[in-house]
Amino acid sequence: MAIEVKRKEREPVGSLLRRFTRRVQQSGVLLNARRGRFYQKPKTKRQIKASALRRQQLRSLRQEMMKAGTLEEGQLIPKELIKIKNIK
Repeated sequence: MAIEVKRKEREPVGSLLRRFTRRVQQSGVLLNARRGRFYQKPKTKRQIKASALRRQQLRSLRQEMMKAGTLEEGQLIPKELIKIKNIK
């Protein structure tokens, strides 16, 4: 999709550039280019389920630790503890 801007009679180059950049932004060409810059393969069903299970386990571990008083609100679970609990 080519974006075309023609120079009007006696129009300065600065305003022509402004019109062009506005058209490019409105068209969404740059957004599509940036989005496709780094391709990420879609996750398989198995990967989606595994990551959901991991999030669920981490949430329950965080709640248990908060109830026990070993973890405060907004604090992260230490990585050593995650390894001990064997959450993958």
